[in-house]
Amino acid sequence: MDYSPPPLFKQGTSAVARLVMYVAVALALLIVDARFDALRTVRQVAATVLMPVERVVLVPRDAVRTLFDYAQSSAMLATENRDLRRGAVQQAEASVRQAQLEAENNQLRKLLGLVQQSATPVTTAEILYDARDPYSQRIVIDKGSQQGLRAGYPVIDERGVVGQVTRVSPFQSEVTLLTDKDQAIPVQVVRNGLRSVAFGGARAGQLDLRFMAAAADLQQGDLLVTSGLDGTYPPGLPVAKIVQIDRKADTAFSRVYCEPVAGVRSHRQLLVVRYDAAMPARMPVDEKAEAPVRGARSAAARAAAASAAAAKAPAAKEAQE
Repeated sequence: MDYSPPPLFKQGTSAVARLVMYVAVALALLIVDARFDALRTVRQVAATVLMPVERVVLVPRDAVRTLFDYAQSSAMLATENRDLRRGAVQQAEASVRQAQLEAENNQLRKLLGLVQQSATPVTTAEILYDARDPYSQRIVIDKGSQQGLRAGYPVIDERGVVGQVTRVSPFQSEVTLLTDKDQAIPVQVVRNGLRSVAFGGARAGQLDLRFMAAAADLQQGDLLVTSGLDGTYPPGLPVAKIVQIDRKADTAFSRVYCEPVAGVRSHRQLLVVRYDAAMPARMPVDEKAEAPVRGARSAAARAAAASAAAAKAPAAKEAQE
């Protein structure tokens, strides 16, 4: 019979002895490798064999690092993109504002030149808003009767006539533009002095000369200026240029379409010309009708008296003789 202890209770080399032995072997290998470099091949073989294991072990770490870098770079790029867009919008706004200021400055310089050259008193005004009626061409300016404005004063910019003041309140006024359907202005062709009246409303943003003779000396490109016959607009202000002439064979009249030379819808600063024409007052219709009759009667009376005196002269001479 076998009286040896079971394998579970067998006692081998102790753990301390094994630890000491392994430490001694490790120290010996370290000393031999340090002195004689004898384990270089062993290290290379071990590194080659263990390289796939190292790569597999490092995969989770690399994946987490890649995800972290991607999230960080995405957030950084989104922030930079947002900042760049905000900066681009601000630069675009600044560029537009600068362009507007330059255009406004140029217009103000031209208006200042007109103010200095004009012999008629003028008042600078700024457009507040368009009139509420969508079917009319009217604007509201920031000057009124407190600044000496009255209904009927013409409104101009640096290029020509814009419209006419039609309604005045103490601190603002309403201006009817030339292109309004109810607006009319006496004009004169610069090239030949032909006079007419320009009406608004025929076409959007244009004027037209109605009932012009088909044989009238008009050409495309002719400049129209105010004639001053109405006593509202001073003479010589540029109004429009002829852009189209419709002559029809079946009628004796032609239709002439003109384009305003002024920036009717282009600027915010305008000039109100305080023009008061020194024109004589118009006589009533009945007095004008009676005036020739009275004149004719007095002339007839004087003629009858002269003829009677001539007839009496020979008779007087005969009586004296």
